[in-house]
Amino acid sequence: MFWAAETAVEDYPSNLLEFERRFATEDSCRTYLQKLRWPDGFRCPRCDSDRAWPRVASPLIECARCGYKASATAGTIFDRTRIPLTIWFHAMWLLTHQKNGASAVSLQRQLGLTRYETTWTVLHKLRRAMVRPGRDRLRGLVEVDETYVGGDEKDVRGRETHTKSLVGVAAEEQGEGIGRIRLATLPNASGRHLLAFVEASVEPGARVHTDGWEGYRGLKAKGYGHEVTIIKGSLQEAHIILPRVHRVVSLLKRWLLGTHQGAVRPLHLEYYLDEFTFRFNRRTSHSRGKLFYRLAQQAVEVDPVHWQDVAAGQRRRRLHNQ
Repeated sequence: MFWAAETAVEDYPSNLLEFERRFATEDSCRTYLQKLRWPDGFRCPRCDSDRAWPRVASPLIECARCGYKASATAGTIFDRTRIPLTIWFHAMWLLTHQKNGASAVSLQRQLGLTRYETTWTVLHKLRRAMVRPGRDRLRGLVEVDETYVGGDEKDVRGRETHTKSLVGVAAEEQGEGIGRIRLATLPNASGRHLLAFVEASVEPGARVHTDGWEGYRGLKAKGYGHEVTIIKGSLQEAHIILPRVHRVVSLLKRWLLGTHQGAVRPLHLEYYLDEFTFRFNRRTSHSRGKLFYRLAQQAVEVDPVHWQDVAAGQRRRRLHNQ
């Protein structure tokens, strides 16, 4: 029997009871991933045939033309996992259904896992799936600024830091409110890294509103409209001049301190920023099931990452290498 193509639709459970009913077995989870990975029907990566059938007593799909055996999990976040897919699905459901996210300790307790390290690794892999490959950049009028994340420091000047992490923040203007955001860790506040952050986050041709820091001086040459407001000596405070980025920064720090008790190491901060961005940009969604769907959808689109990479905080840092 051939594995047939189906019309691509947004298919997700609307509540916990439906979730439990739909994803009670490994086969049901794997079938869902197959539909997400091949929404228009299976295409053999070797011969491009669209005809295949599931192998008996195997998680693989076999091409009817050339015999190539494909897996819905190979080359994804779930690549070579020893953790049951039912656990992964429950982790995705819990992560997207708790308004402020979940720490590894709370998720370990809810999933009933014996090892903290296992839960921590699952969480960090899922955070890597929260950034959709090829996502659209911000448009229109965009506020850009930087902030430091970490404890208080003494004997430092200006934008210097010894222990804190520097984070670039970009926020779209949406009327009086905030549209989408982008966050990224930065090695320093030099023009090289600030301009690289803007290029990675904001569509060319957009208007970028910044303070008077010299690191933003090259924005016009990069194809952006550049609106500058000098904050030093101004009668208005920074949070009035750039209200959107300051609001995002306030919410970010409150989230890191509240959900994660401030125990986020600089090595892994980038992935917490990814989670915060994922949540913030979908904050108006009325369907938590759709957030689960988006995370599962992106989990089969991103490259695999293994425990050693997670522990070392390694990822493709194209922004930092530009």
